[in-house]
Amino acid sequence: MSEAAQATDTSRLAHFPVPFFATVMGLAGMTLALHLAETRFGWPNLASRIALGLTIVDFLFVALVYGMKALRHPAAVVADWKHPVKLAFFPAISISLLLIATALRPEAPDLARLVWGIGAAGQAVLTLAVISGWIGHRPFQPVHISPAWFIPAVGNVVAPVAGFPLGFVELSWLFFSTGMIFWIVLLTLVMNRLIFHDPLPGRLLPTLVILIAPPAVGFLAWLQLNGGQLDAFARVLYYSAVVFAAIVALQVPRFARLPFALSWWALSFPIAALTVATLRYGALAGSEPHDWLGLGLLALLLGVILMLVLRTLRAALRGEICQPE
Repeated sequence: MSEAAQATDTSRLAHFPVPFFATVMGLAGMTLALHLAETRFGWPNLASRIALGLTIVDFLFVALVYGMKALRHPAAVVADWKHPVKLAFFPAISISLLLIATALRPEAPDLARLVWGIGAAGQAVLTLAVISGWIGHRPFQPVHISPAWFIPAVGNVVAPVAGFPLGFVELSWLFFSTGMIFWIVLLTLVMNRLIFHDPLPGRLLPTLVILIAPPAVGFLAWLQLNGGQLDAFARVLYYSAVVFAAIVALQVPRFARLPFALSWWALSFPIAALTVATLRYGALAGSEPHDWLGLGLLALLLGVILMLVLRTLRAALRGEICQPE
């Protein structure tokens, strides 16, 4: 390889973005949605196992490449950490592990317990570090706030989904409490920014879909903590997710006009979370309309994931990824 080509490869590695871990979250969410649909409707569990394998491979690949970036370009990682938007994506690393543990639990509970423990420890550290970064040493402006700031809160609410049935009872309550409190705080800040300040830049517009994730995942976590009872609070969480989904759906024409960017992967996990929540709601309520809605959302999720994979591969082949912003 020529020196020029080596320099180009090195430069691209320095620009490998931490939001790439959002691809793992999307694939993990698809795995959970497929597994629940297979269980709910008596389908063979082949698709979810294939999806789980792809999710693990994707996580290992992204973690390896970002680890190489950290070793060869530590200053670029520090720059990511100091970036007002990219900072919120660092907990996607630990969230990915928590989601993989959730998907592993039916197949390999001992391995799931190990992965969950690593993910939970990472989530605790990253949550404290990110929040300390927000309030500690740097001047943020309202324009820096975006729905991506929900990611640290969402990660905490993900933890009980597998953590409680794996036996981590008190830790699950701790993570759930932390996630819900910061969801409420951040929801106020994000809505203030969306309503009273300039519109989100085009590259960040797809992150609006993240609004769906906290109540949808909160619903699933609450079911675990509450013994699977479909009580009033569970219904409030689920239908909050439905309302946010309706609000986001009105923005779809704006999404369609945007050029592809890695931020489009923000579409995947929230749709997956709403799909799983809807299927769970249908099962607990004995509601056939929710079953049909869940299947429709599953079809939408699979279509979105396929589109994102194809667009990401095409962008990678064209050299449009890992470029300076």
